[in-house]
Formats: sequence, structure tokens, C-alpha cells
Amino acid sequence: MSAAHGHPHRHPPQPDLEDGPYSWHMALTDALAQLLIAKGVFDREALRATLERIDAATPAQGARLVARAWVDPAFRERLLADVNAAARELGIDPGPIPIRAVADTPDVHNVIVCTLCSCYPRFLLGAPPDWYKSRAYRARVVREPRAVLAEFGLELPPEVRVVVHDSTAELRYMVLPLRPLGTANWSEEQLARLVTRDCMIGTAVPRLPDPACLDA
Repeated sequence: MSAAHGHPHRHPPQPDLEDGPYSWHMALTDALAQLLIAKGVFDREALRATLERIDAATPAQGARLVARAWVDPAFRERLLADVNAAARELGIDPGPIPIRAVADTPDVHNVIVCTLCSCYPRFLLGAPPDWYKSRAYRARVVREPRAVLAEFGLELPPEVRVVVHDSTAELRYMVLPLRPLGTANWSEEQLARLVTRDCMIGTAVPRLPDPACLDA
């Protein structure tokens, strides 16, 4: 399993891009939505329901997929073949855009980015973090992924190859991380609690709880 350094996250805070002034792009989005409603492509209720589904999505959805893949080899293969279909097996709505799972191995660590904007599997991972949308992350992770991962507290051995996957409007990615050692007898629910949003982006790996925290 890829080793991780014990440092806490050190990546600098990024501004909340949605708290800025009303921009030209926001105005264009609103105008497009109004036009599509006026043309009858969808109505306001359908738009409201979709936005509510997006807002309600959390990383727990993706964590369920990862945990099931860890305990069920056949499901793992189906997940790697078609994330959307595998998600629907568990009653999870993955959204309409195809999603591809990329599996970490002892020799390969995967990390996800959208170099163009912030394409991201929101229905499985919830809202993207501000740093994922920042220009600094989008530009740097493709040029110097190891340095960026180190800033997140994840330092990989030199023999582990880092592969960066660029999400697009037509295809999104999620990472299937390695299952931590020492979890052979854990339930799916216990395993899912180890899987964070950052694990499924690739800027972290699942870690066992600190025994000191469990005793506290």
C-alpha cells in the first residue's frame, strides 16, 4: 500500500469562488436557465429538484461504493467497468454524466483534476472543495503532482507512479483507493467511514483511526 506521511493538511486556504461578486459567467448561467425554461426543455420545478439533489449529495455516497468494492470482488469489477451502473445497484443516483473509477495499486496512485474548470462527480462526492476549483491546483497538479500531494500531507514512495486524470464535461473520475491493512474483519459500514472525499479525489489515502482518539 502507498505510504502516507503523518503531516496534517498544509494546503493554503482558497477563496470561496461562489462568494465573489456576481460575474459574467453567473449571469450567463442564469440567462441560459431562463431560456431553457421558456423553451420548455425543463420547468422550474425540475430545476429546483435537480439543484436540491446536488445540494443533498455527500461523499458518503461514493464511500459506500468504495467499501462495497473492497469486500465484493465482483462488484469491484462492475464498478471499474461502469460506475454509474454500479451506483444504481446500491440505489445511488450517480447523475447523467458517465463516471470512471480508477483503482490505486501498490505501484500506482491516482489523482483527479479538472484543468478546464471544476468538472466533478457531485452526485457521488458532494460539492467540490474550493481548492479543487482553484487555478493553482488545476495548473500545478498536472505539472508537479508529488509536490501538490505533499502539501496535502501525502508523501508517496519514489517507486509509486502518480497518474493524473483530467475530468471533462463528458466524463468524470473517482479514485478507488487501496483498502488499509488491518481491516480484514471490518464491516462495510466501518470501512465506508474510512473513505473521505479527498481519498476519492486522490489527495489522501484511507487511514485507520488513531488509537488515542478511540480511547479518548
